[in-house]
Amino acid sequence: MRKLALTVLLLALAGTICGAAFAEDTIKVGHIAALTGDWAAYGKTEEMAAKLALDEINGAGGVLGKKIELIVYDWKARPEDAVNAARRLIDEDKVVAIIGPNGSGGNIATAPLVNSKQVPQIGTLPTNPLVTVGEDGKVKPYNFRICFTDPYQGKLIANFTAKDLGKMKAAILYDVASDYSQGLREFFVESYKEYGGEIVADLGFRGAQDVDYRAQLTEIKNKNADVLVLPNMGKEMALIIKQARELGMNEIVFIGGDGYGEFMWEIAGDAMENSYWITHVAPEDPNMAKFFADYKAKYNDECKEFANGVMAYDAIYWLKDAIERAGEADPVKIRDALEATKDLQLHHATLTINPADHNPQDKDGVVLIAKDGKGQFFKKVKP
Repeated sequence: MRKLALTVLLLALAGTICGAAFAEDTIKVGHIAALTGDWAAYGKTEEMAAKLALDEINGAGGVLGKKIELIVYDWKARPEDAVNAARRLIDEDKVVAIIGPNGSGGNIATAPLVNSKQVPQIGTLPTNPLVTVGEDGKVKPYNFRICFTDPYQGKLIANFTAKDLGKMKAAILYDVASDYSQGLREFFVESYKEYGGEIVADLGFRGAQDVDYRAQLTEIKNKNADVLVLPNMGKEMALIIKQARELGMNEIVFIGGDGYGEFMWEIAGDAMENSYWITHVAPEDPNMAKFFADYKAKYNDECKEFANGVMAYDAIYWLKDAIERAGEADPVKIRDALEATKDLQLHHATLTINPADHNPQDKDGVVLIAKDGKGQFFKKVKP
């Protein structure tokens, strides 16, 4: 009996030792992605692109001689779920850093937690300034982003609308329940007026609840706007565009930001044609050719939500670089390395981080034109 008990004890100890050894051989990284709900197309693409990056990095020997292990949780595009995911990643999974989520609201919600726990977080596409800087103007030490911000994006949209399109009478239809939408609207209005543009209608709706926008669109039609600015996410924008064309708004031009998604064509169809979208990357960028080819080879599918895919992919590579410069998988040292990033050549851009606000500096914006059933490169812009 004693021999059996001793054997069980030895096996248990061996299991504990082996488990600890396995844990030491991996660097755990969290990923918060919208895998279900209205943003699932974005989140699933992010997850697949991040795993592609990990396959490449781990296949080349990993980081500091260790493999990176990615732990992914669904935030369902709900801030409370983002907080729960971040808490689980930090307290239970013991990750050294977190990638995502893509939404501003999710990152703003998780900020108190990641800063109190001292675990760095890289938002993939959260453009609201409050993601990395508090209401007091002070930088949030452990929050970073790989994308440009709403003030910059708003200025890009305003510049392109007024200078390139020559459209000086704008209507706006925005989601009053979205930090992203409200922020982008605010900064567009500010910049558009500086360019001499006039806001003839500024109307709201409630995302995830409203699906009929005909009342607002009728008012916009009656105000004779020549451009409709949509600072929203894909599903709502597609429905708005479809309903606008059904109301006979055939001359108005649609323009929006990085909420654009290829799945919008499935909702709006040909109504999408000749709309414009300011985003972060274009599929035609030659620097991204290998990524798109490798993504298709691995998943037998196109990377349709390419902005999300590219940001998640390069966020993993940025984190890899930071861990290497930190010299160890320590969250505080990784944070310091992220903040010190300068002239890092990623796949989609050269990245330099401003320590004062943890935002990328001077990134080009890309204008896509919706044409022939997909978003296509139109031009690069910088105000």
